Amino acid sequence: MIDLGGLEEAAGNAAFVMALRGRGMRDTAILRAMEQVPREPFAPPAHRAQARRDIALPLPCGASMTAPTLVAQMLALLRVEPGHRVLEIGTGSGYATALLAKLGAGAVLSLERYATLAREAAARLTAQSEVHVVQADGLAPELPDGGFDRILVHGSVDSIPPHWRAALEPGGRLVTGLIQDGRCRIATLATPEAEPDLGPPTRLAALVPGLARVL
Repeated sequence: MIDLGGLEEAAGNAAFVMALRGRGMRDTAILRAMEQVPREPFAPPAHRAQARRDIALPLPCGASMTAPTLVAQMLALLRVEPGHRVLEIGTGSGYATALLAKLGAGAVLSLERYATLAREAAARLTAQSEVHVVQADGLAPELPDGGFDRILVHGSVDSIPPHWRAALEPGGRLVTGLIQDGRCRIATLATPEAEPDLGPPTRLAALVPGLARVL
């Protein structure tokens, strides 16, 4: 018997990837990962019908799920390779976390300031043994388990904190939103000592320091 549901899902995933290609994404590894990791399970139930659209989606705690094209752009700049240790700041739904694992990261430590989001993302990612989600403040001066090959930040800052640089291994890369002249741009730090390379303007919410006390 033909699994019509499975065929429909596969067709939907393929269309989703083709739409990303149409917006300029050419990295085949990222496109393959986004085809293999459906966005729907990570979206809130009320918004799952919109999960394959290239839009940000609301999450609990006033957070949002970044639009797929922006996620793809940041992952392309990050250049994750098999075995890399990755620090992710701002777990959110856990969608990008799952993509990092699919891209071959050897270990992903994902920090989320909201306990609700951290708990729900960890539940979605239980099958990913290389992923560890914790409630923590990514802006705090001390990061757990330093020495990362890659750091991905789902938010913007006015300047790159020194402790992020210190957490990078030699030759590591960091991708974040950086506020310059009142505008947010995607910034890539190619080495811990380098000045960041600025990409196109984008929309990333400013990171908030501290842990959420209630949510």
